[in-house]
Amino acid sequence: MPALTFDIRSRCSTTHARVGRVSTPHGWFDTPAFMPVGTRGSVKGLFPGDVRRTGSQIVLNNTYHLMLRPGAELVKSLGGVHRFMNWDGPILTDSGGYQAFSMSDTNAVDDDGVTFKSIVDGSPVRLTPERATKVQNDLGADIIMAFDDCPPAADPGAVDGGDSDGADPRLSRAVDRDSGRSGYDHARRLDVANERTVRWLERCARTHERKADQALFGIIQGGTDLSRRAWSRERVCSVELPGYAIGGVAVGEAFEQIAGVVEFTAPGMPDGKPRYLMGVGYERDLLAAVRAGVDMFDCVLPTRNGRNANAFTPTGPVRLRNACHASDPNPIQEGCDCPACGGGGAGGASVFSRAYLRHLFVSGEMLGPILVSLHNVRHFQRFMGDVRSVIGSGDWAGLARRWPVASEGLRPVVA
Repeated sequence: MPALTFDIRSRCSTTHARVGRVSTPHGWFDTPAFMPVGTRGSVKGLFPGDVRRTGSQIVLNNTYHLMLRPGAELVKSLGGVHRFMNWDGPILTDSGGYQAFSMSDTNAVDDDGVTFKSIVDGSPVRLTPERATKVQNDLGADIIMAFDDCPPAADPGAVDGGDSDGADPRLSRAVDRDSGRSGYDHARRLDVANERTVRWLERCARTHERKADQALFGIIQGGTDLSRRAWSRERVCSVELPGYAIGGVAVGEAFEQIAGVVEFTAPGMPDGKPRYLMGVGYERDLLAAVRAGVDMFDCVLPTRNGRNANAFTPTGPVRLRNACHASDPNPIQEGCDCPACGGGGAGGASVFSRAYLRHLFVSGEMLGPILVSLHNVRHFQRFMGDVRSVIGSGDWAGLARRWPVASEGLRPVVA
């Protein structure tokens, strides 16, 4: 058996959306799929069994963080990341390429790799395509990502009227790192990143020692420049791999820019292989990408927002710290089957009110972040389940009525 198989089970007749199933050595997951993020081998605050009960079938870990602590060798010696974190389903590991972008103020990138300043003890840490691949081989995830050079998606100067200091902090840090003596040249930075990403992918493919049980995905870069996206897509997808990803989006751009890049890039990726959009996102980002033909997603939003008392609902966010919820007896969302909203309990006995949840956050109690994180992860899994159900029927209007938060600003996509 190959390390990964992908079976497309139905297609939408009016968009590029498709329903499929990805099979791995640790089981299968349905697509389009949303992966909760367990950066350090834990979806923050949640037991693996609870994550599974939200409907999650695959989770994501991060190579850079697990490499630093506890170390890939230790994880390998304890049976690999599945056994280490007590998750028996599929796992995907990111390579650390995004961390090279997001932590630009503490690293230096060159043609051979990236030198980080360790977040653990400040020591220098060198990450190359070879090391990123070897670490992922040791961790033992089912899907591993090639090490890529992730540039700023958009020129911060252009986004902010010529002053990068007011742009997204990640963009500004990346510009500061990448500015040479002549200043920052965004077009040149995209070209350099594209060329490095292809060379690094080839090095990852040569280094990859577990092709029989780990599927290596390549990553398409190019920022918001569609001609450069096309260049990267052609060259990355010319390397024969089990799947491919769109990287370098949702790093400070507007929804319209994210959607434009995805709607251009995804349909031209290999049809019979999984297409993964990295680090995205909000419900309307996911829906636009599904309609463009994307199969896999990950994002920290459900748990990060859950830890900060922000709950997702089909009609928009609920900010539980707001005083208007101080005496509210209602659950986060009527009809939701998560543990916070009732979990299917008879007579509503297990419902946690908004007033109680607010009390937990105001009092600094651990249960608040746990319950709202569970609700948020379940929210995204319910949404993806509903999306899968309408792809075959084409009832996008019905989906929009049930999930208005996902439908605002969507453009028609015709297959």
